[in-house]
Amino acid sequence: MSSLKVIITGSNKLATFGLRRMLNEVFDVDAHIVDAGDLDALVTTVEPDLFFIDTASFIARLSFFLPRKAKTVLLAHGSHDTIDHGIRLLNTHAHSESQLVNALNVILEQHVQASSTGTTLTAREIDVLRLIASGKINKEIAQELNISVNTVLSHRKNITAKLGIKSVSGLSFYAMMNGIV
Repeated sequence: MSSLKVIITGSNKLATFGLRRMLNEVFDVDAHIVDAGDLDALVTTVEPDLFFIDTASFIARLSFFLPRKAKTVLLAHGSHDTIDHGIRLLNTHAHSESQLVNALNVILEQHVQASSTGTTLTAREIDVLRLIASGKINKEIAQELNISVNTVLSHRKNITAKLGIKSVSGLSFYAMMNGIV
């Protein structure tokens, strides 16, 4: 997993330093601590694979993290694996170090599996999704992107298969929640 780039942001410095050390040493992950205010500048040069963030910083930077929710892990005090909208949680109050290591291992493996299954949309599929969310019909999308209607239908089929969302309203909601529109 050494190819993973991880950013840790949080107000509890002891927790962030401990998490960084555990990720770097136990999992051989390239983990760095970054202040929440420096995130915008950072992602212009490199987009990390995962963000570990405390809830206060997450809420303060909601507009930054919602489009990156698939890459976001909240450092929280709870036993659930996810919250609404698929944001993963890491219970920072684990009863033992082995529980924390196991939880981190699950999160990192899930991320690697999700990245390798090809569930990410291509640039053209994102273009089509953006136009679907803006209310365009297939013919208008084809004209705007200078492609055939059959190609638009093919892109829509691929988007639906990758996301598992069939309705226009569902696709529009997904596009809004992921910063596509």
